[in-house]
Amino acid sequence: MTATADPTPCVYLVACVSQKLDRRACAADLYRSDWFRKARTYVEETGERWFILSAAHGLVKPSQRVVPYDASLRDLTAAERRLWGEKTTRQLRRAIGPRHAGPIVFLAGRLYREPLLAFAGNRATIPMLGMGIGQQKAWLAAQIVEQRERAWRTAQLDLFAN
Repeated sequence: MTATADPTPCVYLVACVSQKLDRRACAADLYRSDWFRKARTYVEETGERWFILSAAHGLVKPSQRVVPYDASLRDLTAAERRLWGEKTTRQLRRAIGPRHAGPIVFLAGRLYREPLLAFAGNRATIPMLGMGIGQQKAWLAAQIVEQRERAWRTAQLDLFAN
């Protein structure tokens, strides 16, 4: 799903990654993997709101300054993941508001999305479900190209409209 497919605003949730800068930075810049850079580019080009799902902090705004950390939901017990999910759901509810009816798009693996699916309900969209990391990177790259081509075509049409 892309933001242009539906006029209702989307909210994108992007999983954190283990590769990070070695210094405090805005969350959007802290995470360094190729996958994260592609996911970030994709969601930023939609123009929609997005957040990062951090194992250490829960829901993080891309502009929020974060100190590097070494944590993963894989390392937590089921009870700790449940607590993370409860905290992150509260943060998400506050961030998007109680009346948000648009899609909640998960660009995140099972451990990061499952604790939030009850809150997301039928708004949940998981476009890369079942894909391996290589397939996900290819899908993200294709989506970025498609968005850029669509923007280029729109700009060209605007030239003729004037």
